[in-house]
Amino acid sequence: MSDDERELIARLRAGDEDAFMELVERYGPLMLRIAQTYVRSRAVAEDVVQEAWLGVLNGIDRFEGRSSLKTWILRIVANQARTRGQREGRSVPLSALDGDGDAAVDPDRFFGADQARHPGAWSVPPEPWPEDALLAEETLEQVRMAISQLPPRQQEVIVLRDVEGWDPAEVSEALGLTDGNQRVLLHRARSKVRGELERYLGGVEMAA
Repeated sequence: MSDDERELIARLRAGDEDAFMELVERYGPLMLRIAQTYVRSRAVAEDVVQEAWLGVLNGIDRFEGRSSLKTWILRIVANQARTRGQREGRSVPLSALDGDGDAAVDPDRFFGADQARHPGAWSVPPEPWPEDALLAEETLEQVRMAISQLPPRQQEVIVLRDVEGWDPAEVSEALGLTDGNQRVLLHRARSKVRGELERYLGGVEMAA
């Protein structure tokens, strides 16, 4: 842990309200986003986040620092969200857990696992996208929509890796994934988002 985290934990254990509000501001939006991947409505997601914060406050004295504070907090909200989602009867596709299912991008566009130098990399790369289209707010909205349509596990991984910038080890620890499973989920998530953007930008170019 960093010195900043140690100080924050000490303040939380001492009942410092400002320390708690600092945590809420820092991690609250991400916690809500993760919760929303598992439950049906924002209101339920907000309840999940509240429950998770109670878990944080009740468990902070037992926190041993084996992971970073943010990893520990995210693990709590992810577990709460999955439990609530199961109670609501929301099914989680197997593709969200092990990466099976229909490919979002033609598998022939990737090198096979037996390719020595770049297994799984693009063999037929996507066409370059116009820079102005990539920067357009509509395109960013398409990215957000494409991510929101992914299975929950894939959403979690791509949000933490590509939106929040977490490193692979942190994501695996927070979500309880093996390194291999995380790579599969991230690859599938990225390929689906990329496929949606290719279709969208192809339509934009045709319309233009």
